[in-house]
Formats: sequence, structure tokens, C-alpha cells
Amino acid sequence: MPSDVPDVEEVGATCKPYNDDFMMCKDEKNGGTVECLKEGRRVTRCAVSVLNDLNKYCFDEFKLHYECLEQENHRLNGCRASEKVFNKCVFDNLKLEKKIPGVKPEQQIHLKENPIYTGTGQDKAVTQAFLKKAQEESA
Repeated sequence: MPSDVPDVEEVGATCKPYNDDFMMCKDEKNGGTVECLKEGRRVTRCAVSVLNDLNKYCFDEFKLHYECLEQENHRLNGCRASEKVFNKCVFDNLKLEKKIPGVKPEQQIHLKENPIYTGTGQDKAVTQAFLKKAQEESA
């Protein structure tokens, strides 16, 4: 991937072979917009499949997290509690594990036992209410 295109780990982990084929085609065809349509469609289908799976298995967890991000002006450190719930759902259901590129495994912020930022009080309260409701519904 070009360095100016941000990684989307959930999509990248699943769609890497399609992305690699598409980028190789673009390179071999000198940008080959038309020549690489087939490879581009494969990338799109794969990405849509990942998004459909996220919606199917983790919609409520995703909604919890994005609502926190909206509330916190997209500051990730304010939404660690809801992020943890979303990451767990993605791993449990899709077997995709979050890995921040360029960061050593022991330094992944979302895996730290005692991070400096653990989310805001509101994020923690809303997440606890979400987990309690989910537990009651499954019982």
C-alpha cells in the first residue's frame, strides 16, 4: 500500500492477498486504471465482506465505540473501555486481532494493563451499562 493510505487492520488482515494483487497490477501496468479493474473489484468485494461481518457480529459494540468517539471529538484515549469491548467482539467472532503497525507487541496501547488513559468516566459508565445489559440478555 502507498504510505499515504492508512491501514485498516480488520480489512488489511483479511484482504491482504487481494490488495497485494491489485497493487502489483497497478505497478506492472503503470497505474493501469482500466487494466486493473478486476483486481480492484476483488479488493472492494473483500472489504465489503469484512464490513458486512463487522455489522453482522459486532454492530452493537461498534456503535458503542463510534458513539464514544463522536462524543470525545475522536480522541482515541477517551474511549479505551468501549474500544476494548469492540476489539474483543472482533477477535471472538472474526478472529481478527488488532495490531498497531510499527509498534512492538509489548507496547500495544490497547493491551497495556495500566495505561495512562483508560477512557473517560462517561465511556466507562456507558460501557459498563452496555456489558450489564448484554449479560442480562444472554442469561
